[in-house]
Amino acid sequence: MTDWVTVMKAAETAARWHAHQKKKGAAQDPFIDHLLAVASLVTEASNGHDPDLAIAALLHDAMEHREISRARIADGFGERVAHLVEECTYDKALGEHERKRKQVEDAPEKSAGAKLIRLADKIDNVRRMGSDPPPDWSARRQLDYIAWAREVVAELRGTNVWLEQQFDLAAEAAERSIALARQGSSETGPPPSRATS
Repeated sequence: MTDWVTVMKAAETAARWHAHQKKKGAAQDPFIDHLLAVASLVTEASNGHDPDLAIAALLHDAMEHREISRARIADGFGERVAHLVEECTYDKALGEHERKRKQVEDAPEKSAGAKLIRLADKIDNVRRMGSDPPPDWSARRQLDYIAWAREVVAELRGTNVWLEQQFDLAAEAAERSIALARQGSSETGPPPSRATS
Protein backbone atom coordinates (compact mmCIF):
# COMPACT_ATOMS: atom_id res chain seq x y z
CA MET A 1 0.00 0.00 0.00
CA THR A 2 2.80 2.42 0.90
CA ASP A 3 4.35 1.95 -2.55
CA TRP A 4 1.16 3.02 -4.31
CA VAL A 5 0.81 6.03 -2.02
CA THR A 6 4.24 7.02 -3.32
CA VAL A 7 3.02 6.55 -6.89
CA MET A 8 0.22 9.03 -6.21
CA LYS A 9 2.75 11.42 -4.66
CA ALA A 10 4.81 11.11 -7.85
CA ALA A 11 1.73 11.89 -9.97
CA GLU A 12 1.07 15.02 -7.94
CA THR A 13 4.76 15.99 -8.17
CA ALA A 14 4.82 15.45 -11.94
CA ALA A 15 1.67 17.57 -12.33
CA ARG A 16 3.32 20.38 -10.38
CA TRP A 17 6.67 20.18 -12.20
CA HIS A 18 5.00 20.17 -15.63
CA ALA A 19 2.11 22.51 -14.69
CA HIS A 20 2.70 25.05 -17.46
CA GLN A 21 3.85 22.61 -20.12
CA LYS A 22 1.56 21.55 -22.98
CA LYS A 23 1.78 18.89 -25.66
CA LYS A 24 2.47 20.14 -29.19
CA GLY A 25 -0.90 19.13 -30.67
CA ALA A 26 -3.60 21.59 -31.64
CA ALA A 27 -5.57 20.69 -28.50
CA GLN A 28 -2.65 21.84 -26.31
CA ASP A 29 -3.29 19.00 -23.84
CA PRO A 30 -1.64 19.38 -20.43
CA PHE A 31 1.70 17.55 -20.46
CA ILE A 32 0.65 15.52 -17.40
CA ASP A 33 -1.80 13.67 -19.70
CA HIS A 34 1.21 12.20 -21.53
CA LEU A 35 2.97 11.22 -18.30
CA LEU A 36 -0.17 9.52 -16.96
CA ALA A 37 -0.61 7.62 -20.23
CA VAL A 38 2.99 6.36 -20.15
CA ALA A 39 2.66 5.34 -16.49
CA SER A 40 -0.62 3.57 -17.21
CA LEU A 41 0.94 1.61 -20.08
CA VAL A 42 3.97 0.44 -18.09
CA THR A 43 1.79 -0.44 -15.09
CA GLU A 44 -0.44 -2.58 -17.27
CA ALA A 45 2.56 -4.16 -19.01
CA SER A 46 4.09 -5.09 -15.64
CA ASN A 47 0.73 -6.20 -14.13
CA GLY A 48 1.06 -3.54 -11.45
CA HIS A 49 3.94 -5.37 -9.76
CA ASP A 50 6.51 -2.57 -9.98
CA PRO A 51 5.51 0.75 -8.36
CA ASP A 52 9.02 2.18 -8.95
CA LEU A 53 8.50 1.70 -12.68
CA ALA A 54 5.20 3.63 -12.55
CA ILE A 55 6.91 6.41 -10.58
CA ALA A 56 9.79 6.62 -13.06
CA ALA A 57 7.29 6.73 -15.94
CA LEU A 58 5.52 9.67 -14.30
CA LEU A 59 8.84 11.48 -13.85
CA HIS A 60 10.61 10.32 -17.02
CA ASP A 61 10.70 13.79 -18.63
CA ALA A 62 11.49 15.77 -15.47
CA MET A 63 15.25 15.99 -15.97
CA GLU A 64 15.09 16.61 -19.73
CA HIS A 65 12.15 19.00 -19.90
CA ARG A 66 12.12 20.68 -16.49
CA GLU A 67 15.80 20.42 -15.49
CA ILE A 68 14.93 18.68 -12.21
CA SER A 69 18.15 17.33 -10.73
CA ARG A 70 18.84 13.63 -10.42
CA ALA A 71 19.59 14.17 -6.72
CA ARG A 72 16.17 15.71 -6.13
CA ILE A 73 14.45 12.71 -7.76
CA ALA A 74 16.60 10.27 -5.76
CA ASP A 75 15.87 12.12 -2.50
CA GLY A 76 12.13 12.03 -3.09
CA PHE A 77 11.66 8.68 -4.78
CA GLY A 78 14.78 6.57 -4.38
CA GLU A 79 17.89 5.65 -6.29
CA ARG A 80 16.26 3.14 -8.66
CA VAL A 81 13.68 5.68 -9.83
CA ALA A 82 16.39 8.30 -10.33
CA HIS A 83 18.45 5.84 -12.37
CA LEU A 84 15.47 4.95 -14.60
CA VAL A 85 14.67 8.63 -15.19
CA GLU A 86 18.33 9.30 -15.98
CA GLU A 87 18.30 6.46 -18.53
CA CYS A 88 15.29 8.08 -20.24
CA THR A 89 16.95 11.52 -20.38
CA TYR A 90 18.77 12.91 -23.40
CA ASP A 91 20.98 15.98 -23.48
CA LYS A 92 18.94 18.88 -24.88
CA ALA A 93 22.18 20.65 -25.78
CA LEU A 94 22.48 18.15 -28.64
CA GLY A 95 20.71 18.98 -31.87
CA GLU A 96 17.41 17.27 -32.59
CA HIS A 97 18.93 14.99 -35.25
CA GLU A 98 21.72 13.88 -32.90
CA ARG A 99 19.27 13.23 -30.02
CA LYS A 100 17.10 11.11 -32.30
CA ARG A 101 20.10 9.16 -33.57
CA LYS A 102 21.23 8.47 -30.01
CA GLN A 103 17.78 7.18 -29.02
CA VAL A 104 18.01 4.57 -31.77
CA GLU A 105 21.62 3.62 -31.01
CA ASP A 106 21.25 3.55 -27.22
CA ALA A 107 17.92 1.68 -27.09
CA PRO A 108 19.38 -1.87 -26.86
CA GLU A 109 21.68 -0.84 -23.98
CA LYS A 110 18.92 0.40 -21.67
CA SER A 111 17.77 -1.54 -18.61
CA ALA A 112 14.56 -3.55 -18.89
CA GLY A 113 12.63 -0.88 -16.97
CA ALA A 114 13.91 1.98 -19.12
CA LYS A 115 13.01 0.00 -22.25
CA LEU A 116 9.42 -0.37 -21.01
CA ILE A 117 9.17 3.36 -20.36
CA ARG A 118 10.67 4.17 -23.75
CA LEU A 119 8.19 1.83 -25.49
CA ALA A 120 5.24 3.37 -23.62
CA ASP A 121 6.50 6.88 -24.43
CA LYS A 122 6.65 6.08 -28.14
CA ILE A 123 3.16 4.52 -28.05
CA ASP A 124 1.59 7.63 -26.56
CA ASN A 125 3.50 10.02 -28.82
CA VAL A 126 2.55 8.07 -31.95
CA ARG A 127 -1.09 7.83 -30.85
CA ARG A 128 -1.11 11.60 -30.47
CA MET A 129 0.53 12.03 -33.86
CA GLY A 130 -2.47 10.25 -35.37
CA SER A 131 -5.17 11.98 -33.33
CA ASP A 132 -3.79 15.46 -32.57
CA PRO A 133 -0.60 16.27 -34.50
CA PRO A 134 1.20 19.59 -34.07
CA PRO A 135 -0.71 22.00 -36.32
CA ASP A 136 2.47 23.35 -37.93
CA TRP A 137 3.76 19.87 -38.89
CA SER A 138 3.30 18.75 -42.47
CA ALA A 139 2.06 15.22 -43.20
CA ARG A 140 5.60 14.38 -44.31
CA ARG A 141 7.05 15.48 -40.98
CA GLN A 142 4.41 13.49 -39.08
CA LEU A 143 5.21 10.36 -41.12
CA ASP A 144 8.94 10.92 -40.60
CA TYR A 145 8.36 11.01 -36.83
CA ILE A 146 6.49 7.70 -36.96
CA ALA A 147 9.23 6.16 -39.11
CA TRP A 148 11.83 7.27 -36.56
CA ALA A 149 9.72 5.90 -33.69
CA ARG A 150 9.60 2.58 -35.55
CA GLU A 151 13.42 2.59 -35.69
CA VAL A 152 13.64 3.12 -31.93
CA VAL A 153 11.08 0.39 -31.22
CA ALA A 154 12.88 -2.02 -33.57
CA GLU A 155 15.85 -1.78 -31.18
CA LEU A 156 13.57 -2.43 -28.17
CA ARG A 157 11.89 -5.58 -29.57
CA GLY A 158 11.89 -8.50 -27.17
CA THR A 159 11.14 -6.29 -24.17
CA ASN A 160 7.38 -6.73 -23.84
CA VAL A 161 5.15 -8.34 -26.47
CA TRP A 162 2.01 -6.50 -25.40
CA LEU A 163 3.63 -3.04 -25.53
CA GLU A 164 5.21 -3.86 -28.88
CA GLN A 165 1.78 -4.84 -30.23
CA GLN A 166 0.30 -1.61 -28.86
CA PHE A 167 3.00 0.37 -30.65
CA ASP A 168 2.39 -1.45 -33.95
CA LEU A 169 -1.35 -0.77 -33.71
CA ALA A 170 -0.73 2.89 -32.84
CA ALA A 171 1.73 3.40 -35.71
CA GLU A 172 -0.59 1.79 -38.26
CA ALA A 173 -3.58 3.81 -37.03
CA ALA A 174 -1.58 7.06 -37.08
CA GLU A 175 -0.33 6.44 -40.62
CA ARG A 176 -3.91 5.74 -41.78
CA SER A 177 -5.14 8.90 -40.06
CA ILE A 178 -2.43 11.03 -41.68
CA ALA A 179 -3.17 9.52 -45.10
CA LEU A 180 -6.89 10.25 -44.70
CA ALA A 181 -6.23 13.81 -43.56
CA ARG A 182 -3.91 14.33 -46.52
CA GLN A 183 -6.51 12.91 -48.90
CA GLY A 184 -9.23 15.10 -47.37
CA SER A 185 -7.17 18.27 -47.65
CA SER A 186 -6.39 17.58 -51.31
CA GLU A 187 -10.09 16.99 -52.03
CA THR A 188 -11.21 20.19 -50.29
CA GLY A 189 -8.30 22.36 -51.33
CA PRO A 190 -8.53 25.23 -53.82
CA PRO A 191 -9.39 24.29 -57.40
CA PRO A 192 -6.46 24.00 -59.79
CA SER A 193 -5.50 27.26 -61.46
CA ARG A 194 -6.58 27.69 -65.07
CA ALA A 195 -4.38 29.24 -67.67
CA THR A 196 -5.87 32.34 -69.21
CA SER A 197 -5.23 33.52 -72.73
